[in-house]
Amino acid sequence: MIRVHVIRHGRPASTWGDADGDPGLDEAGLAQAVAVAKEILALPEAQRPTRVVSSPLRRCRETAAPLAAALGVEIIVDPRVGEIPTPAALSHEERPAWLRRAFEGRWDEIVGDLNYVAWTKSVAQAVRAHGGAAVFSHFVALNAAVSAATGGAEVMAFRPDHCSRTVFDIDGDRLILIEKGREARSQVL
Repeated sequence: MIRVHVIRHGRPASTWGDADGDPGLDEAGLAQAVAVAKEILALPEAQRPTRVVSSPLRRCRETAAPLAAALGVEIIVDPRVGEIPTPAALSHEERPAWLRRAFEGRWDEIVGDLNYVAWTKSVAQAVRAHGGAAVFSHFVALNAAVSAATGGAEVMAFRPDHCSRTVFDIDGDRLILIEKGREARSQVL
């Protein structure tokens, strides 16, 4: 089996739904990125990723940068591990309320422009495509991967903290959850 580590980005400089649609990390987030890189580099060599993949969003790329630098590799950007697509008609101000409603239900109940059950499968497919890598992604995408791996229908499978590392194994076309990352103690939104 092939292992893949999926890491939620570090603490961003602004919250999801703010006017800045692509914030970078704040000082705490930058420190978290260095800490998670050290955590990964301390793994036994057989479990250590050799590639670094990131969502295209700045907070993920900045979180991935210390590990990529330490491994001497370029960051591979994959939009499939990006943030959950929100309905195009929503304003920045409406997005947090939309996401809170989504968290209360199932993937097949999310109201929007696309099929969110299919989106979870797309996220899982992307994670499977990056076996042997550290994949830097987002809260909701991590929940999608966990739901796909466990067969869960609830949007909120768990509450991954900033820079928490969730571990999966890949067995053919199956994504197997090995360990959920550290959970957040506070609300996401």
